Amino acid sequence: MKALVFTGPGAMEVRDVPEPEVGAGEELVHVVTSGICGSELHGVKTPGFRVPPLVMGHEFAGRTGDGRFVVVNPILSCGACDLCGLGLRNVCRKRQIVGVHRPGGFAERVAVPSGTLTELPEGLGWTAAAIVEPAANAVHAWSLAGAPAGARVGVIGAGAIGLACLLVAISGGAARVEVADRSPHRREIAGRLGAGAAVTELAGEYDVIFDAVGAAVTHEQSLARLRPGGTAVWLGLADPTAGFDAAALVRGEKQVAGSFAYRDADFAAAVGLVAGWDLSWVATYPIGEGAEIFTTLMNGRTTPVKALLTF
Repeated sequence: MKALVFTGPGAMEVRDVPEPEVGAGEELVHVVTSGICGSELHGVKTPGFRVPPLVMGHEFAGRTGDGRFVVVNPILSCGACDLCGLGLRNVCRKRQIVGVHRPGGFAERVAVPSGTLTELPEGLGWTAAAIVEPAANAVHAWSLAGAPAGARVGVIGAGAIGLACLLVAISGGAARVEVADRSPHRREIAGRLGAGAAVTELAGEYDVIFDAVGAAVTHEQSLARLRPGGTAVWLGLADPTAGFDAAALVRGEKQVAGSFAYRDADFAAAVGLVAGWDLSWVATYPIGEGAEIFTTLMNGRTTPVKALLTF
């Protein structure tokens, strides 16, 4: 079968690979569409815990052998620890992720545990299905923010996660959502999707700020623009450096919440949300062009905010 394979630092290749072995308690998913995540672009350019050769892909949807249309929750937890017992599978100390620790959805077929499958509502398109996973990240971040009714919300970064945060905040009842990004193209998209303002840098004060970039400078900005008592939710992983004024954090009684992936309820909620989203910012490419589009995105030489591979 065809697959897009991470073969070494900065290198992706479309290859013929062996069919997956389906273990006990697993099902074979025939992948229809699979999203390219920014974490994967970074992981190939600067390899770390992703070990080549690897078929990546953790944002995917497809058909089961018996014809069900499904989306896959790629988080695999132990199911037996204190955290799993509390419903915190996303931060299970033994968690693994499909497409990171085992072959993922950048292939025509992939074997996954049966419990990872969620059936898609009738009529949900494949593009929307592939956006469920990034949307679940935004749903989880919104729940962590504990935003008051009519909140003033800021979003730093208008990539896929930032735009998902914008859309979730709007549906969650935010009074106004402003989005900051250096790209004029992405600012235009944010405005089209309902941002009250799309700017190069946030100004004023906000009740909640989502940092979907995760650089030291955006960490600092997310706290500097919070009102006293406000909450910054950090989703981005660009830089491990904190970069903020801890004294100002204390004196303003501001809060920072780290947001990693999502809980099962967030994933389920995302399935219901994406059907009504404007996804004109999502572009699709056949698997045969996978290495080219991945490399182009990795090197910052193209404009699609979100790229999906289709099989």
